[in-house]
Amino acid sequence: MSPPVLRFVLGRQPQTLANVPPDRTLLNVLRDYLHCTAVKEGCASGDCGACTVALAERGSDGQLSYRAINSCIRLAHSVQGMAVFTAADIAGADGTLHPAQRAMVECHGSQCGFCTPGFVMSLFVLHRQPGGGHVAPTLPAARGSLPPRGWPRLGAARRRGRLARRGAARAVGQPVPLHRLPADSGRRADHAPLARRAAGRSGVASKLELLAPDGRAPEADSAENFYATPRTLAELLALRAAHPRALLAAGTTDVGLWVTKQHQRFAQIIDLTRVAELRRIERAGDTLRIGAAATLVDAFAALAQDRPQLAPFLDRFAGLPVRVSGTLGGNVANGSPIGDSMPLLIALGATLVLASTRGERSLPIADFYLAYRKTALAPDEVLARIDVPLPTPHEWLRADKISKRLEDDISAVCLAVALQIDGGVIRSARIGAGGVAAVPARAIQTEAALAGKPATQAVFDAAATVLAAEFEPISDMRASSAYRRTVLGNLLRRAWAQSQPGAATLATLQPETLP
Repeated sequence: MSPPVLRFVLGRQPQTLANVPPDRTLLNVLRDYLHCTAVKEGCASGDCGACTVALAERGSDGQLSYRAINSCIRLAHSVQGMAVFTAADIAGADGTLHPAQRAMVECHGSQCGFCTPGFVMSLFVLHRQPGGGHVAPTLPAARGSLPPRGWPRLGAARRRGRLARRGAARAVGQPVPLHRLPADSGRRADHAPLARRAAGRSGVASKLELLAPDGRAPEADSAENFYATPRTLAELLALRAAHPRALLAAGTTDVGLWVTKQHQRFAQIIDLTRVAELRRIERAGDTLRIGAAATLVDAFAALAQDRPQLAPFLDRFAGLPVRVSGTLGGNVANGSPIGDSMPLLIALGATLVLASTRGERSLPIADFYLAYRKTALAPDEVLARIDVPLPTPHEWLRADKISKRLEDDISAVCLAVALQIDGGVIRSARIGAGGVAAVPARAIQTEAALAGKPATQAVFDAAATVLAAEFEPISDMRASSAYRRTVLGNLLRRAWAQSQPGAATLATLQPETLP
């Protein structure tokens, strides 16, 4: 039995492709099947931006929503029923440049050209957001929309020892603050005629209607080769029970690396991203319920709404194209000891809800990890949602990470600390740590060293000494064991120091002042 047929819109032309293997990436399909050379393979890991494309999808309200994603690590069948745009698809039929392209030219925002599609397509998506195109975005919005990694070191960036992220030389001899390039291009890419924008959107929507009525992939009935896209939790659980060896896929921001870097093959794939129940984020009583297939962008926004102090930490999680594709449930179920969300969820006392045709069961996240990349998930189970307690009036919360780059880098060490402080006394403590053991870990000994003690510098210093000795991390390419132990204790000290009045934090520093 051949693989399922893939149907999507490329630019404004419907495409129907047969015999596309379930584990083929979108980049491979665009280049090898459709000969789109505007999208390129650079790093093949979702970092550099050369492969960036824009996805347009109809929402429940019938409106199109746009997002920039990394096509090199995105499975092709996941765009079933959607519209895909490359840098070659956004100019006018007469060759007129799109405002994002024109702004890049006028602001000299390009550099070598290989990664430029990442800039262009990210600005294109920014241009397509509500209010975009006729209202110039703010500098933070333009800067935040751009690919964060992979650019050469230039000028002041070299002197500061930082990657020239989101940047390119404006003109020789004209040094510009690093964070502005090519964010200036993003701010310039405005004032497109509203009628033309509306017509473009309606044209894409009409083409999407020509695809399968529900936009879902026809599922092959072969047990050896299929890509299934269930729409309800009941459908998903039935599929999982029938195919316990199938790969559960969501944003594939990590699975994509298994395909591109490890050259693994997957003949059976169950895509979770269209299961309605798994995409919900809701508050029930004193609990925030985050569906496992909720994107990192949406999940982080919900967490930061209740705990705004987390925003700087969450913004350092990968780049925006990864956060709009990746899911919180995928990061949790992956079981990596260096995933940044798990230490935070451990500190917050999150509970995982696991579901199967046998019913549901709840498990504290700290008990979910059994060994390196081994979890308590049964073969017929899926992670349905993550339940996070809402903050209490006495909650004291800090999360931080150390990595070689400030942003979009894998942690050497990650630490999240949640305390209940009342009357100057630490009533209880929960601490999650990443990068220091084979699994995301809870620092039980350090919690005991804090609980019941006054919230003072001396107590935190003593607890930091306990924390530095609580784990035996390995040495690897990111950091040595001794370095990780030292940094772990220092992160706890810094958490206390930055909580004091007048202390500078990442949230208060400007980009030019960051180390």
